Amino acid sequence: MSLWFDVARVAHALNVLLLVGLGYVWVRNYLEFRSKHTLGLLLFSVFLLLENAFALYIYMFDGVLAAWFATAVPAPAWQGMMMLPLFEAVGLAFLLWVTWD
Repeated sequence: MSLWFDVARVAHALNVLLLVGLGYVWVRNYLEFRSKHTLGLLLFSVFLLLENAFALYIYMFDGVLAAWFATAVPAPAWQGMMMLPLFEAVGLAFLLWVTWD
C-alpha cells in the first residue's frame, strides 16, 4: 500500500501546482475580460484546488485518517481511489497546456 499512498501524495501535490498555474491564468484573464466563463473556470480551479489541498493534508499530516484509509479500506478499492488523482493530473496537465498556449 505504501507505493500507492506515495503515488497519491505526489499526484495530489502535482494537481495543486497545476491548479495554481491554471488559477493564475484565469485570474489574469478575468481581470482583463470580466467574462462569466472565465469567472466560472476560476471558481472551478479554486474548489478543485481546495479538494486537492485537503486530500494532500490527509495523506501527509493527518495520521489518524491516513492510517484508517490504509487499514480499513480493501486493497482493490484503495488502489482504485489512488488512481483517481493520477487521472486528474493528466487531465489538468492537458488543460494547462491548452490554456497556456
